[in-house]
Amino acid sequence: MTDDEPTSTGDMESPVVYDLDPECTLDEVTEDGLYLATVNGVVEYGVFVDLSEFVSGLVHESKLDGEYEIGDQLVVDLEDVRENGDVSFRSVDIENYELESVAHEYDITPVDKLEDAVGSTVYLAGQVVQIKQTGGPTLFHVRDESGIVPCAIFESAGVRAYPEISVEDYVRVSGTPEHREGAIQIEADSLTALDDEEATEIEARLDAAVEERAAPADVDPLIEWEAFEKLRPDIESVAKLLRRTVLEGRPIRIRHHADGDGMCASIPVELALERFIEGVHEDPEAKRHLFKRLPSKAPFYEMEDATRDLNFALEDRERHGQKLPLLLMLDNGSTEEDTPAYETLRHYDIPIVVLDHHHPDPEAVEPLLTEHVNPYLYDEDYRITTGMMCVELARMIDPEMTDELRHVPAVAGISDRSAADAMDDYLELASEVGYDPDELEDVGEALDYAAHWLRYDSGRHLVNDALNVGCEDEERHHELVDFLAEKSRNEIDDQLEAALPHVEHERLDNGAHLYRVDVENDTHRFTYPAPGKTTGAIHDHKVEETGDPVITIGYGPDFSVLRSDGVRLDIPRMVTELDEEIVGGGVSGGGHLVVGSIKFVKGRREEVLDALVEKMAEAEIDEALSSTKSSV
Repeated sequence: MTDDEPTSTGDMESPVVYDLDPECTLDEVTEDGLYLATVNGVVEYGVFVDLSEFVSGLVHESKLDGEYEIGDQLVVDLEDVRENGDVSFRSVDIENYELESVAHEYDITPVDKLEDAVGSTVYLAGQVVQIKQTGGPTLFHVRDESGIVPCAIFESAGVRAYPEISVEDYVRVSGTPEHREGAIQIEADSLTALDDEEATEIEARLDAAVEERAAPADVDPLIEWEAFEKLRPDIESVAKLLRRTVLEGRPIRIRHHADGDGMCASIPVELALERFIEGVHEDPEAKRHLFKRLPSKAPFYEMEDATRDLNFALEDRERHGQKLPLLLMLDNGSTEEDTPAYETLRHYDIPIVVLDHHHPDPEAVEPLLTEHVNPYLYDEDYRITTGMMCVELARMIDPEMTDELRHVPAVAGISDRSAADAMDDYLELASEVGYDPDELEDVGEALDYAAHWLRYDSGRHLVNDALNVGCEDEERHHELVDFLAEKSRNEIDDQLEAALPHVEHERLDNGAHLYRVDVENDTHRFTYPAPGKTTGAIHDHKVEETGDPVITIGYGPDFSVLRSDGVRLDIPRMVTELDEEIVGGGVSGGGHLVVGSIKFVKGRREEVLDALVEKMAEAEIDEALSSTKSSV
């Protein structure tokens, strides 16, 4: 036999022929090995063969032991590798052999090391968390222990690559990291679904890494407050869940009450989560696609809001390949009125987390919630505002935010008129960063005023500037607050001037003053302040005027808004009793113990209000109580 002839091993006893893994490279081919090859092309001077996706070459006709067609298999050995990279093989005439698979040894590069490998071929192993089809390539967002990176695979314009791959599959990607719009993206050559054994191994590795990275930051509380410490473990649990949600590539949607406390709660958490998302995702647009904050006008999660949220989530899953989101309810969400909306989301297994300080109905809501944090569950009350809780939550997610948030708990407390002993400490903390009580009250007024006109818009940049969290211009913050607070007070004064002559007064049997006003007919409508704020302004005026225990009712055709100072009301209990006593009244509502709202059937208004006043007349006087201000 000469060098120009095909190799023959007919006299050998069951030699080993290697079947290369599709990912194997030429580095794993040796000169003395025999390999199983597949014909991928036939030409006049021989055949082209593939040993793997990355190992191909020519078997010249002079080194070929027969005739072959595309798809035929033959045994070959390596003949030559030329300087230009061309590879040639010789066919081997062999009848009996033992086939042995050769697995590729992958040198896996983690996401956080891709910057150092730009322009080189890398392998990435992880889980698909999003699949987005663009007008060009398909983008597979893959997470590993250190982050999430988009992997672009081009099939043909607008055509889905690897349609057999789904979100949550475990895969291996080979490709080249490149810079795209200032961030890392892998230009992928291949994407392979991992078998059960490999998938299980990676799943365990990712779970362990997520468990470690999801742990909340160990931060000391801004102030020492024994009552708050009862809630801290629950808040830490929520922080860990939110960090885990980001690490797993799931979107987060915040719904919050559209008032000062609701914004003091949601804005710090929004910024903390966005900054954490930026640290996890290589895609600079990730925070825009994976996070959304929206206000809720009602003091509960309305079906209108829930169905909109669900519809947008389903559309995002269809159009952008996203997982369905986690819903985070702030300063809202603890009452039975929330349950129809929650039950709607439950059909899609959307996790729901609630941080709230309104009087809760735990038996109604907790079977539908993943986490529920509320001071009432620890024998505390609304004096611990949601903004106070969420400042600590945001710091557990991103402790570097601490200096930006020192004034926020005081704003939240003033906005919701917290009578907590800890308010003195929060006011002192705010004073250290340049805010006196009047300035803090102005910030709260500015937030309420902005929330009214923003309606269903988050007003991201405007409210951030008003609260001075994530604001880049401190001077603009102060000028904006002065302007908005002045506008708010002027328009409240105009409303009071129109409404006060129509306020009805009576003295209840328990000695409290009762003031009633028809906010539908005796106030300016469709402007600022809204009925809830108007009722609160009238109430504040009468409290200051009398110095006595005061109850104020602002009512419309099918609702009433309640405020109380110095009277121990239990509005959630009163709502339950009214619903049982007035058959067909359709009574519902809730809120705090001494501030809330009630809805009812229009035709039963007088009966509901009369029964409500009777209950108020039996309430205990307690001048230590003061009302909470909240836009209901």
